[in-house]
Amino acid sequence: MPPRSLRAVEWLNFFLADVQTGLGPFLAAYLASSGWNPARVGYVLTFGGLVTVAMQTPAGAIVDSAHRKRLLLACNLGLLVGGALLLAAGQLNAFSIYSAQLLMGGAAPFLGPTVASMTLGIVGAKAFDSQFGRNQAFNSAGNVFTALLIVYVSYRFGYRAIFVLAAMMAIPAAFALTSIDPKEIDYSGARGLSASRAQEKAEGISALLKDRALVCFFAAVFLFHLSNAAMLPQLGEMLSKDNVKKAAAFMSACVIVTQLVISISAAWIGKRAAEKGRKPLLMIGFGVLPIRGVLYTLTHVTTALVAIQVLDGVANAIFVIVSILVIKDRTQGTGRFNLAAGALATMVGIGAALSTTVGGALIQHAGYRASFLSLAAIAVLAMAVLCLGVPETLPGPGRSLESSL
Repeated sequence: MPPRSLRAVEWLNFFLADVQTGLGPFLAAYLASSGWNPARVGYVLTFGGLVTVAMQTPAGAIVDSAHRKRLLLACNLGLLVGGALLLAAGQLNAFSIYSAQLLMGGAAPFLGPTVASMTLGIVGAKAFDSQFGRNQAFNSAGNVFTALLIVYVSYRFGYRAIFVLAAMMAIPAAFALTSIDPKEIDYSGARGLSASRAQEKAEGISALLKDRALVCFFAAVFLFHLSNAAMLPQLGEMLSKDNVKKAAAFMSACVIVTQLVISISAAWIGKRAAEKGRKPLLMIGFGVLPIRGVLYTLTHVTTALVAIQVLDGVANAIFVIVSILVIKDRTQGTGRFNLAAGALATMVGIGAALSTTVGGALIQHAGYRASFLSLAAIAVLAMAVLCLGVPETLPGPGRSLESSL
């Protein structure tokens, strides 16, 4: 049986997902249903994304250097709750919405890296692949649980109650966090520094830029999220124009399908990536994204659109797990794990922030079909960069990480 701290980390992933599910995918539909046009919605989402982008890489460096990782996570959980309460207040003026985005965007960069760092510090590099897959399974199960609650809450009490629910979900997340024993988190291991180099100072961002494979991977990640991030919010906006309650149920159904796929497959993906390598899985994850974009243009039938979300689940399950494993591979023994994870998240944030702006502008000037097709074309480019520029990163027999740098 895993130690108590490891169980607490798994449940922390579950409850953090609860908080974030209530804040993320439903914001665009909430604003659209309140009369905000697609361009204004895009600007709001972009602002939050830019705040996140500005903090991602510094957040990774802070996580690397922080000895009190539980306190760091607790503070940022509090910022998320503050953003949720601002949205729950129902003041849909620009100041309130942008303030909420500032709090949420500033806190988000610390969550994933801190939890991943604590996991690495508890289980070590060899067991990280499988454990990280289990973490993501719990995270996705939390998303499903919250999405089901949101279906009920949004119908019974309206959109504002979703954000109250998100704030309340921070309470069990805090309990899970306090159940982690800080003595079981190895500080050097948590930042990917080998025992023989435990007293050395970790290298900075310039060291990451010397790794050509890592730079190419960052470029592919940027393009992936430039394509991916706007797709689901655009569907929510499109349906919100005609039927607000239908849109809420649709968004919940999409989240449930995506997260069920991740929950079911996450542990298997972690084990498969450890046994067979990273790149074959990444090619599948990147490859389904352009298919998804094209399929959105072929039907407006709700059941069909929900079924298409299976592809979203496949892509996201592979990406959220395997991308961190690639980072671990390229930084193992260097002490740059969280810094590199922060840089990865920066690429995700830049791509996602620009995606909502590009998608909103395309909808405004050319319609939803043109937007989805354009996003699909970007996904094809992302797949090409991954295929041509990123080698297999899992060290094999007779091949060390240092030999591939």
